[in-house]
Amino acid sequence: MKVGTLRAKLLTGIVVSIALAGCSGSIDNKVERGDVNYEEFTAEQIYERGEYDLARNDPDLAASVFAEVERLYPYSELAKRSVIMQAYSYHLAKDYENSRAAAQRFIDFYPTDEDAAYAQYLLALSYYDQIDEVGRDQGLTFQALQSLRQVIELYPDSEYARSAILKFDLAFDHLAGKEMEIGRYYLRRDHYAASINRFRVVVEDFQTTTHTAEALHRLVEAYLSLGLYNEARTAGAILGHNFRGTDWYEDSYALLTGQGLTLEAAGDSWLRQVHRQMIKGQWL
Repeated sequence: MKVGTLRAKLLTGIVVSIALAGCSGSIDNKVERGDVNYEEFTAEQIYERGEYDLARNDPDLAASVFAEVERLYPYSELAKRSVIMQAYSYHLAKDYENSRAAAQRFIDFYPTDEDAAYAQYLLALSYYDQIDEVGRDQGLTFQALQSLRQVIELYPDSEYARSAILKFDLAFDHLAGKEMEIGRYYLRRDHYAASINRFRVVVEDFQTTTHTAEALHRLVEAYLSLGLYNEARTAGAILGHNFRGTDWYEDSYALLTGQGLTLEAAGDSWLRQVHRQMIKGQWL
């Protein structure tokens, strides 16, 4: 079975393995971990037992069974398949560290194999699926982005590249959300310079995310509070050019016009440079 299409074919293989589990010579499907002397069985029988354990929703046990194939029959074709099945099983069990280790082992041992792309994708998922709420440390998000980028760049024609691109965009948006949360925190406490630094990161480095419109509006708020009217006007002009139909634009428009200010580029701040790039079609 080609593991590159494992998710599509796994159920078929498991159904077969369940049937085989009841046949003579197969490992008793009632035994628990530690009760089997795997050296008495063939690679095929052990592998079938691993698939059976997956079918009965015990991926942690399945991973340990697949590891026995690798240990006892290290040079067999099933040993290679068992490595990636360990990565898959550990991932189902949410044992991300071991999943990542098995996936990396497959990549190291079989870098040119047709299923190396799937192993790289599983490795990336071991980070991505641990991304927590925005308020937590985002180290795992950076690691997920790096690993997803490898899938996209190393295996652009694989079936996993499209999913990796989608997850990359979501993780990227997640990082922008972290910057926004910190920026809002500073803004609520009137730490305007600190908040501006965070919103600037979103505008300059995360401009393709869903947070850009709000970041520009928050810049309008912060700059107005500091009396930096040219910067506030420029942020409003960028917001109006790109996000005129949003509530963020309407709020900024009300703030600026309420103080007799127009929404147009003024002064020579970093926002003016962003505005020039936008007019030339190099921004957003």
